[in-house]
Order: sequence, then C-alpha cells, then structure tokens
Amino acid sequence: MQQFDLSDEQRQIQEMAQAFTADAITPHAAEWDEKHIFPRDTIRAAAELGFGSIYVSEESGGIGLGRLEAALIMEAMAYGCPSTSAFISIHNMAAWMIDRFGGDEVKQKYLPSMVTMERIGSYCLTEPSSGSDAAALKTRAVKDGDDYIVSGSKAFISGGGENDIYVTMVRTGEDGPKGISCLVIEKDMTGVSFGAQEKKLGWHSQPTAQVNFDEVRVPAANRVGAEGEGFRIAMMGLDGGRLNIGACSLGGAQRCLDEAIAYTKDRKQFGKAIADFQNTQFTLADMETDLQAARYLLYVAAAKVSANAPDKTKFAAMAKRLATDNGSSIVDRALQLHGGYGYLQDYPIERFWRDLRVHSILEGTNQVMRMIVGRELTRQ
Repeated sequence: MQQFDLSDEQRQIQEMAQAFTADAITPHAAEWDEKHIFPRDTIRAAAELGFGSIYVSEESGGIGLGRLEAALIMEAMAYGCPSTSAFISIHNMAAWMIDRFGGDEVKQKYLPSMVTMERIGSYCLTEPSSGSDAAALKTRAVKDGDDYIVSGSKAFISGGGENDIYVTMVRTGEDGPKGISCLVIEKDMTGVSFGAQEKKLGWHSQPTAQVNFDEVRVPAANRVGAEGEGFRIAMMGLDGGRLNIGACSLGGAQRCLDEAIAYTKDRKQFGKAIADFQNTQFTLADMETDLQAARYLLYVAAAKVSANAPDKTKFAAMAKRLATDNGSSIVDRALQLHGGYGYLQDYPIERFWRDLRVHSILEGTNQVMRMIVGRELTRQ
C-alpha cells in the first residue's frame, strides 16, 4: 500500500494545513465572500507556516517541498475557501518562477519579502486579446540601455491593484513563443496602473483587475531567465498551477460532499432520513468515486512534476481537467441534494458552486487541457 499512500511527513503537512484552515479560514470564508473582503492578514499568517513559499528552495528561504505536498496544502485550505487557497497558489507560482529561473540579483531583491508574503506576487500572462492563445501576447518590452521599456495590458490578474509584484510575460522579440521574455515589475513603478476591480461570479475574497503598463521602465536585472525563455518559463509554471487549481477543486468538492452527507442524514422526508433512500446513496457513492478518482490522478501528476518526468505536462493537464470537471459536478450534486436550501447563502454550497466554476477556465481552459493531451497522444 505504501506507493498509494501518503508518508508520515506528508500526513503531518496535510494535518497542519487542515488545522490552520479550520481555525483561520473556514469560520470567516462566508463573510469574506459576502462582503468581498481580501483577507491579507490570514494570507500572511499562512506564510508564517511556509505556505507562501511551498516549493521555493530552502536556499532562497522557502520550505522546499514537492508538488504533492503543495497539492495537499491547497486542497486542505480550499476546504474552507477555494478562492483564498487559489490566491495563495498563484503567489507560490510567481515566487517559484523567480527562484527557479532568476539570477542571484533578482532572487535577492524579491524572494525574502515574498517568502513572508510581506509582498505578494501575481502571474501576468493573459491579455485582453490573448487568452488560450497565450503565445500571441502583445505587451512589448523594448531594450533601452540597462532597462526595458514596457507597454501593454494584462487581463484577469489575481491580485491586480493589491499585489506588489507582477511576474509578467512580455514580447522582446519575434512573433510567437520564442519572442517572449519574463520580467518582474513592481506595483509602484512609474507607468503601472490598474483597471477597476472585476465583478465576478465567485472568488470574491480575492481582487482581480486589469494591469496596464504605459512605458514602464524596468531594470534588465529584473528579467527572469534569458531573453526568449519567457514562454517556456510560463508553461512550466502552469504545470504546477494546474495541479494546485485542481487541488483547490478537490478541497471544495470534499467539503460539499461532507456537507451533503451531514444534511441528508439530518433531513427527513416521507418519514425517514433522505440518506436512507437508495437514490441518495447512489448519488453520494458516485460523488465519492468521482472525487477519489480525480484525487489519485492529481497526486500521481504531482509526483511526476516533482520528478520532472517526460510526461509531466500531459499528466498535469489530465489531472487539472478531471479534478476541475469532477469538482464542479460534485458540488452541483451536493446542491441538488440540499434542495432549495442549497440555493441559499445560509448554506456554504452555493459559494463553492460559484467559486469552483472558474477552475475549468483558468490556468488553461479544460478544452486546452484536452488539446494538450490529444497532441501528446498523437505524437507517439
């Protein structure tokens, strides 16, 4: 069984994240959602446990864990609030990209404050006119002495307007992926501005806005990797981001399954508990099966990404697709089992239904995930 089970250390990490969630996230998540509160203090408290630098190397001040451990943490926090867990995931992705690909100067400049989440990072790839076709991005950076002059816009940026650091993909060369580079841009640099906060279906506990660059002067020392490596760096970051967003769906689905079991055991119709009806048990059984199938595929994919396996991108795409599709389906069935009460904000189900819906869109739509997997299969 050992190869299919968590190690003692992994269980300890999972239990620590679960305890933090039960104490600091779950009791407050409904209020954060209703009042659109960005829980900055809670996020910094998570960083005190190392959750702001999960797979940043120990040499750079992080806790140097693998992608499976990261998934366990994200899954645990999403049990309380998928929106907040996903926000912390994005910061981790930005910090890892600087640590993994940045030179000593850019790492020393940004990572100490990112590890503590004193400064929080955003990942900037998507543009108003390039979503799934990310390699078509138009934000341009022109070399000027020891600086780059950056102009353009990024859309749907988690942390836009609130975060301090923007790990940004820019075009420094030819059209297509080979002309893209990665720069770290700060909120307070002259020429950086933000659009209005987006009014979203879910993810109300985190800010989202367009980020605009109007001839922003960025030191060349802020480049992460060499010129032309930005798209490769961005895609490698997305392997981990896809695992994390899938893990957030698992955590949200587990919460809603638990809520559905408790509700159907307590709610009585026609003289007995709803849970005693065979149809209810069939529905719960299918929800549990779908959840476990997605969970174990995601754990395998996380192990492959940590090991840099040749098929890691294919497995990350499959796991993200299955976990986010199954997660939304499980939450939808949990809402149905609650009947009319599931549609009310007095119960947590409707919040999870809204929060998990975007997971099949971001970090690459699930249609793009299928494209990645299909392309890999037909290459063989």
